[in-house]
Amino acid sequence: MSSEQTSENVQKLIKFDRLKFSVSDDNVMLKQIEATHEPDGGEFDVKPLLHLVEQIFTSATPKTDATFDGLDLKTHDVEAFEDKPTQTGFVSAPEALAYTIDRISCEIRCKCSGGEEAHQKAISVLKMVSSQPWDAKLVLTLSAFAVNYGEFWLVFQSYHSNQLAKSIAILKQVPEILGRSSKLKPWFNSIKDLIKAMLDVANCIVKFREFPSQYITTDVSAFSTALAIIPIAVYWTIRCVVACASQIARLRGLRGDEHPLSTSDAWEISALVHKVSNIHNHLRHNLDDCLKHIILMSKKKPSFDADEKRHMEAYQMLSELFKDFHTDNMKVLKAFIYAGDNQQPLFHGRSNQRVDIDILKQTHVLLLISNLEISHDELEILEDIYNESLKKRPAIQYEIVWFPVLDQSDPWIQSSQKLFENHRTRMPWYTRHDTLHSPSLKDRAVITFIKKEWHYGRKPILVVLDSQGQVVCQNAWHMMLTWKNEAFPFTVSKEEALWKEATWNLDFLVDGIDPWISNQIAAGKIIWLYGGDDIQWIEEFTVIAKKAAESAGISMEMVYMGKSNPKERVHTNIKTITEKKLSYHLESLTSIWYFWVRIESMLYSKISLGRTVQDDPIMQEVLKMLSLDSSHEGWALLSQGSEEVTKAKGDSFLTCLREYNQWKVNVLQKGFLQALKDHLLQIQPQHHCNQLELLVAAGMIPETLVCSECGRKMEKFIVYRCCDV
Repeated sequence: MSSEQTSENVQKLIKFDRLKFSVSDDNVMLKQIEATHEPDGGEFDVKPLLHLVEQIFTSATPKTDATFDGLDLKTHDVEAFEDKPTQTGFVSAPEALAYTIDRISCEIRCKCSGGEEAHQKAISVLKMVSSQPWDAKLVLTLSAFAVNYGEFWLVFQSYHSNQLAKSIAILKQVPEILGRSSKLKPWFNSIKDLIKAMLDVANCIVKFREFPSQYITTDVSAFSTALAIIPIAVYWTIRCVVACASQIARLRGLRGDEHPLSTSDAWEISALVHKVSNIHNHLRHNLDDCLKHIILMSKKKPSFDADEKRHMEAYQMLSELFKDFHTDNMKVLKAFIYAGDNQQPLFHGRSNQRVDIDILKQTHVLLLISNLEISHDELEILEDIYNESLKKRPAIQYEIVWFPVLDQSDPWIQSSQKLFENHRTRMPWYTRHDTLHSPSLKDRAVITFIKKEWHYGRKPILVVLDSQGQVVCQNAWHMMLTWKNEAFPFTVSKEEALWKEATWNLDFLVDGIDPWISNQIAAGKIIWLYGGDDIQWIEEFTVIAKKAAESAGISMEMVYMGKSNPKERVHTNIKTITEKKLSYHLESLTSIWYFWVRIESMLYSKISLGRTVQDDPIMQEVLKMLSLDSSHEGWALLSQGSEEVTKAKGDSFLTCLREYNQWKVNVLQKGFLQALKDHLLQIQPQHHCNQLELLVAAGMIPETLVCSECGRKMEKFIVYRCCDV
């Protein structure tokens, strides 16, 4: 099928006799839908969540004769499910999903109580799930609506049997609804039809996602048509959610004999049912064609050999194991750290002994997953954080297990033995003992699982398992670097709570990285933090800043913070700064590295929580710091005590300090800091060119970022760099 034919099919699907758009409107809508899609590469299994949603919808409506018949919401695409597997599957879902669902639920509840146009409401919801694949967008939105719908009916059903429910019901006007049950039955029948149509579409889209990736190609007409229809199907199903939520909001506001379903409402719901059912029929037709194609192609391919089959079975076993609920973490750890006949599969670096895996029973375990290229800086900082946690036991108690992921096809794998032994010996925590031996099928399955389910690339990740072996955070690496042991037990909710209490100031920025700096902050000193790798700028800036301070009769301290990924040039700069007594500096390159990587980790933490520069003041400050570091010139930040006064690029500060004679008259009236800040604002260039360099880290790079200075969307470039200076 040609791309023109596919586009024509999609255009036909958008139009129907009751909800009409012009051709130009169709194109605009398609562009708006596509513009909301900015996937970050992250995925999760949506089936347990969808099953739970179906269970909520099926159980929600009262089934007593006094009201109305129960809803039969079993869809055409899935069979009835058991309660236990559904609930268990959802328990193991990432905690971040619950946060996302709650945000969407609030958005739906608020938007659908107002007068905003339905299309804009749907687009607003799509923007909230922009980073998710299409099936996840839909299932998360249905989950959010199911929360609102289920809460409404939970109060309704418990009205006569629970005093708390009765009190809440009065506030929600449930007695009014109960008294008009006969008039409301047509209304519920309409909502029932719409919900059933939504679930049919959702299940169909989820089935498409389950197809083997090797068969999904746009060269096959059934696939190309399906891939083109799915975004439209998701949009219209979300429109149905908006319509249902609006109806519930309207039901709560009924007065007197007002009819719950106006003629226009009835028309809208009927039209949406027709629309979404039509979409479902298209998807079902394409689904059948795709299945036929897969069956045909699979017959042409050679069957898997026995080893490959066992590998797939082992991988599937691991997947199911992490979805189940366990009373402790032993089953998960034994499956993950495969011992075979080896009864002591762990090596303990602190005691230099091999130990049994039972030593980790009922303990929070952080799986450190990396290759052998994990850096000295990364290990040193992580070691400091871990050692600090040992002093705070039992209030903070966790163990780290290093699980190296190695490329067994590497011809140098055996020569890596010494590096592996050096790493594990210096680590005070546990290491899998026999990593460099020939991998078993179980090992291969574990590595496949790590890469596919936990999105491991080349950068280290910290997967957090609670004492029952449940994954509570797929990667706490950035959380750990930002908050250290304050983040224990390293859950998303804990990370959220820490950010709510955080305030951007010098104390937070430096975070005790150097005791001397902390003492100067506590003493309320005027402090210049400055950085960059241009020694000529450093010398000129420190000299002229000291002269200005001396002229103003104030004392101040200056601290060199280097540059991210410090190399030999930064090391040379520190020598020069020390020899010429230009200023204080951080003690080591590792401290400089950690100062900058912690700031970068703040950004990744904020991104993972769904924050944006526009609505998060701390994220704005983080981006300003990273932009200053990426500018390839000097920069400085001025503060008094913990309170930041101003920060800017090095050239701006140099110009301001060179012109000290122009603003020194204001020092007596305003004080040195305010006078400097006012003059700096006057000379700031009208135009700016900011850039931000970020290392690709486990799929965390956002598709879009806005400039922290002007709010405009930044262009994105790909840069490859090898720099050892």
